[in-house]
Amino acid sequence: MSEYVEDVKKYAKEVDEAVVAKIVKYCGIALKSKDSSLVSTSDKEELARVQKGFATKKLGLTADAAEKGIAAAAARMKGVRNKSRVTFYYLLAEETQSMDKFA
Repeated sequence: MSEYVEDVKKYAKEVDEAVVAKIVKYCGIALKSKDSSLVSTSDKEELARVQKGFATKKLGLTADAAEKGIAAAAARMKGVRNKSRVTFYYLLAEETQSMDKFA
């Protein structure tokens, strides 16, 4: 768990470890595979899955809000080739003011 918290700390000033834990639980088995534990922001299909799955279903965002949040999270992690799914989801929730969904 601490490796996820440490990665989020690279991009967020304050990290809510309880939210990180809930995102890890949400991702579940996807974190076991190297490929599925990462988000590829250059893959339009991957971003569509993030939008349809996490952003819409978990965070309850509209398509427009999800797109803007995904773009903002991607911009914060720009230059990082292997973007952690947990960190990306955390930043997406933070960017869209959706952290309360994990309360």
